Amino acid sequence: MPRTAASTLVSPVPRAADSDRRRTSASVVLRSVLEHGPVARSTVARLTGLSPAAVTEHCARLAALGLLREEAAPRRSNGVGRPHVPVDLDTGRFVVGGVHVAVPYTTVALLDLRGRVVARCELKHERPDAGRVLARAADGLAALLARAPGRRPLGVGVAAGGWVDRDSGTVVEHELLGWREVPVREVLEDRTGLPVHVDGHARALVGGERLFGRARGSRSVLHLFVGNMVDAAFATNDEVHHGPRSQAGAIAHLPVPGGTEPCGCGRTGCLQAELSERTLCRRARAAGVADSDNPMHVVAAAAAGDAVARRLLVERARATGRAAGLLLDVLNPETVVVTEVGAMRFDDCLSALREAAGKQRAASVLPTSFPDSVLAVAGGSVMLDVLFRDPLSVSPEAI
Repeated sequence: MPRTAASTLVSPVPRAADSDRRRTSASVVLRSVLEHGPVARSTVARLTGLSPAAVTEHCARLAALGLLREEAAPRRSNGVGRPHVPVDLDTGRFVVGGVHVAVPYTTVALLDLRGRVVARCELKHERPDAGRVLARAADGLAALLARAPGRRPLGVGVAAGGWVDRDSGTVVEHELLGWREVPVREVLEDRTGLPVHVDGHARALVGGERLFGRARGSRSVLHLFVGNMVDAAFATNDEVHHGPRSQAGAIAHLPVPGGTEPCGCGRTGCLQAELSERTLCRRARAAGVADSDNPMHVVAAAAAGDAVARRLLVERARATGRAAGLLLDVLNPETVVVTEVGAMRFDDCLSALREAAGKQRAASVLPTSFPDSVLAVAGGSVMLDVLFRDPLSVSPEAI
């Protein structure tokens, strides 16, 4: 049959488009099971809008990859009708590695597919040399895996403060550690032999909150991280804003009206200088609360009834709330999540933070969902976010 002009304009859907569609649909199915599992395939079809046949196909593919499993016993909806076999995440087979590089120490952890910490350890920095820190992190992961027989690693997520370029896997600048252009992904892939993904810890925790935490289902989320480093991340419609070379969220040097703390940049009153854990600990030492650089000692003193320690934490939480309020005014997110040590543990700190952020939006300001494991979850969430976005990328070698 001769080709016509019209026929030359009609072509099959390119294979790349088919592949993209399959990956997107597989992601939708896996995230539906994450949120609702154990769940019937028919329910997944109803929730996702995919056809029952497509859901069955994707569940079979994800089960073959070891990400899903069938429940042992069939169930009936409300005790009636044809029994079905629910599917759920297979949390006993795979883990991901999580590495969070903080100023005083590195947290190394293993997480299951629901973002739950299976094992972890903290490695105090003998010196902040990047090569040494990353080598010890790789050795720490190997030691945790050796104590987790039967668990197979899918990859490693790394989170850190400062300027982190996700696309190149590089810590571009971490001023407190003195790191510049550190190729974290390259170094850790060479040492572990696993896929490695790297991101800033505020962005990593946005992913963790949306997958496993209180921000699941929110259309827009702002995350404010207040530790030794202070930074932020913003996500809308399941996409985290990174900006050119992933520099979005750099708020460390925003000026604080009335701030008095000197900053390493040469100015006075920068947000990070005012709110950092270093400043909290220095003020605690000056007040005779705790002779330590560990903010958890201030928390322990407050929990034991030290009124001065409690006041320092409330004041810091209130200042954090004012910073959150400024970001709320600019970005107007549906949900704000704050990782700050006082607000995570004391109701009066959380109340002070919410009041300072703005009474009208107080209910939308939440403490982190992971108060006892936030740094471990930050690292693991980098890898888990990649997995749930593209579950078909799981390496056959891992099975």
